[in-house]
Amino acid sequence: MQRVNLSTVSEFVLVGLSDAPEVRFLLFVLFLIIYLATMAGNITILVAISTDTRLHNPMYFFLGNLSLLDILCPTATVPKMLETLLLENKVISFAGCTLQLFFLIDAVGTEIFLLAVMAYDRYVAVCHPLQYVNIVSMELCARLAIGIWVVGFFNSLLHTSLISTLFFCDSREVDQYYCDIPPMLALSCSPTYSRELVILSVAGVVGSSAFVVTLISYIYILLAILRMNSSESRHKAFSTCGSHLMVVCLFYGTTICTYVRPSSTYSPHQDRIVSMLYGILTPLLNPIIYSLRNKEVKRALRRVIRQQLTGLAPLIDHVAPAEKASTSFVGD
Repeated sequence: MQRVNLSTVSEFVLVGLSDAPEVRFLLFVLFLIIYLATMAGNITILVAISTDTRLHNPMYFFLGNLSLLDILCPTATVPKMLETLLLENKVISFAGCTLQLFFLIDAVGTEIFLLAVMAYDRYVAVCHPLQYVNIVSMELCARLAIGIWVVGFFNSLLHTSLISTLFFCDSREVDQYYCDIPPMLALSCSPTYSRELVILSVAGVVGSSAFVVTLISYIYILLAILRMNSSESRHKAFSTCGSHLMVVCLFYGTTICTYVRPSSTYSPHQDRIVSMLYGILTPLLNPIIYSLRNKEVKRALRRVIRQQLTGLAPLIDHVAPAEKASTSFVGD
């Protein structure tokens, strides 16, 4: 069969979630609601952190970065998926496919390191509370944040360049609702062993290093909690770390199922479900997990909502007399 370099490919065809019109419309409404809720939740947390001075500390600084990633990740894939469901436009340009791939891997890679940094932050807070302010300064947090975003960028650039040099035969149909590494490798008719080896090696080094930092941090945290004499202190420590630990388990569980395996085991139907977990549902659940389990975040969110309602009050008061006057005129 004839091989064509990806650089000459102008477009791909994404496989949608369903071809039935009634099912596509229901899925469109469902994922539109989830996407809007994800944007609203993460933007609200960003507003709360930026406007409440009591949240201007390392823990919430990193939480703000997590919210940015939870905005970037679904934004890379969901808008095109909604277009496919509503308009049945499954065609995506080469540039659009490349950008989807780049921003998705960038968000995933950056979040891996961010979760490790957040685990270290919780380790210092629980195990060295008296030295916390001196060890985890805002200057250090800024440097760490810049570092993990830069590492995520170059990690994504490497993976995207490996996929962009693949060869493809007659088929242009990507067996997924967005462009990702496993379906692109499965679509290629050129040998992919060397690329898979590089991708798995880099992912292994990046993922395992971040995972080891996270794991060691929580081992020390657990040991420190078990040594606490007061049940109140243990409960407070668990409450401080519980939200982050839930997010870590959710993120690693879904990404490992998607990426840490050879392309020979690639299952399109299984991957669509798993990719929805980390690409759509996880960004929705993260702000919910942190807001429900964190009293400071809940208080800040309530203040933001009250401020928004207070800002709407003059508008409502302005509209109400006009409606009343209109009603009186009709009655006359």
